[in-house]
Amino acid sequence: MMGPIYAIGDIHGYAERLEAALAWVETDGGPDAHIVFLGDYVDRGPESRAVVERLRTGVAEGRPWTVLRGNHDRMFCRFVQGGVVHDDRISSGHGWLNAALGGVKTLASYGVAADEFGPMDRIWAAARAAVPADHIAFLADRPLTYQTGTSLFVHAGIRPGVALADQEEDDLVWIREPFLSHPNPFEWLIVHGHTALEHPVHYGNRVDLDGGTGYGRPLSPAVFEGDRVWILGPKGRTALDPITAVAQ
Repeated sequence: MMGPIYAIGDIHGYAERLEAALAWVETDGGPDAHIVFLGDYVDRGPESRAVVERLRTGVAEGRPWTVLRGNHDRMFCRFVQGGVVHDDRISSGHGWLNAALGGVKTLASYGVAADEFGPMDRIWAAARAAVPADHIAFLADRPLTYQTGTSLFVHAGIRPGVALADQEEDDLVWIREPFLSHPNPFEWLIVHGHTALEHPVHYGNRVDLDGGTGYGRPLSPAVFEGDRVWILGPKGRTALDPITAVAQ
């Protein structure tokens, strides 16, 4: 029988909260627990560099970690690799260096002072010089999905009615609607982050693990075992039961 799968949602540059979550997982499942990280390791928090290095080192050491890519990780890579500030999926028109997106804090963690109104060519040059190439290579090489048993792990979600092989990257890392309001079962239980809540929620056909760490709220890892889901904390497991029954 397959053992439990652990999942950690959006970390957003909070290294101490990541370490706490990893400790809770190890207490529950041991040092070889399989963890799926759901993306968005950078931006908003103060320690993006430390978070990326922790994950990169863990994978390099052979830990059973599946590290997916999120939209913030992609924006970071695109800026360092090509100076791209804007993403077409941001309806507000804000660029990655806007305070709402958090890129300034990511660059600060690498020692680069920046703001969205600064001389962009100089900021880009400083970022290329300061950000280790292996950090960008690591983030750029992350898979977009992980499927096991009856669960599909992805950063943002999937487009309903589209086969997994035909899903577009932009949807996998950015989608909200029509995914969030889809009332029917998917082929799998979809485990995702991206859409920040006050705390993780099980909706019956999907589990949103973005509990708003990027906005100062806790980072809450989850355990998936059979058809049961729990949230982990300093006192162990707490059941995360569906709040609604999906239409059949």
